[in-house]
Amino acid sequence: MDDELTLDPQGPVLLVGGYGTVGAELAKLAAPNWPLLLAGRTVARGEAVAQETGARLVRWDLADPTPFREAVRAVISVVNDPDDRVLKAAIHGRVPYADVTRWTARMQRAVTVAALLRPSTPVLFSSAWMGGVVPLVAAALAVELGGADQVETAIRWDLADRAGADSVEFMDRLGLDFEVVRDGRRQTIMPLSDARRVRIGASDTKVASIDTPEQFTLPLTLGTTTATTRIGFSSASSTSALLAAQRVGFFRWGRGERFTSTRRALLYSPGDGGTARLRIDVRHGDRTRTATVEDPAGQAHLTALGGLLALRRVLGADGAPAPTGVVFPEQAPDPVRALEQLAAHGVAVSHSDTRTDVPATAPGRAG
Repeated sequence: MDDELTLDPQGPVLLVGGYGTVGAELAKLAAPNWPLLLAGRTVARGEAVAQETGARLVRWDLADPTPFREAVRAVISVVNDPDDRVLKAAIHGRVPYADVTRWTARMQRAVTVAALLRPSTPVLFSSAWMGGVVPLVAAALAVELGGADQVETAIRWDLADRAGADSVEFMDRLGLDFEVVRDGRRQTIMPLSDARRVRIGASDTKVASIDTPEQFTLPLTLGTTTATTRIGFSSASSTSALLAAQRVGFFRWGRGERFTSTRRALLYSPGDGGTARLRIDVRHGDRTRTATVEDPAGQAHLTALGGLLALRRVLGADGAPAPTGVVFPEQAPDPVRALEQLAAHGVAVSHSDTRTDVPATAPGRAG
């Protein structure tokens, strides 16, 4: 028998993966406004979060074929859902749905699955960087400029930050080439290529290309002719080690399970907390706007805020009617207002004009 989610407009919001690193943050943010149901593989792990938020706990192991049944008002997936069980159950049950965890290839497949099922209720794929914060900021800048020809994103990953193991799953994708749109043409590029130096807040950071969903969606939604996302790290030695590993082909020949711990050790060193920082440059015509986003509460908190905005969007709780069918974060009817919500939760978003004849990033050597 299949999983069965049914719509109860007065019921709880279901967070699948609701007591992981990001899920727990999202639960705390959502609890003041909605009753919560936290689902995961090991119920005992969620007891502290449930006690703090007043949520009910339930077991849903997506690797266990046992059918799951609940009546809920919305579902947010904060967990790897390789077989699209949560997505399918939400669509079949006409339950508003948002996802904040898929890498690009998985999201592309899920979009296809959703399109074939023809949902009549919201299906929001908010898996872009930081739970959809990057494309939301890009969309807000595009509103100010009247369009977005180019979107360049630079991320500074703070190695002192709290991070769950799932947050570095993209390490397993670093051996796979991916497609981007540059100058209006689709190109296949290698991860960690095209290294640059960019100023992110007060920090000069070396960044290199990674595969993220907004590079796929922004050309489709905003008509962007160039969309690039690059990442660098608070430790220059960690960035150098990562780029060196890429140069010797480690992420290609070391893709198997045998090397999983080695791959993830390059990034997974969770600390007590750090600051999430990123910079987004949007160019339209002869004008460029830059936004720097800083969350002193860290990347888990910023991603959870992206999830909260996604939840508000699919419930129509953000001041606009809920959408119908498949949508992406940057299609929010008022992305500028969404940024105001980030600021209300302690996230600093600073805007500035930059000269269009000076590139936002300066080419640098890959090592």
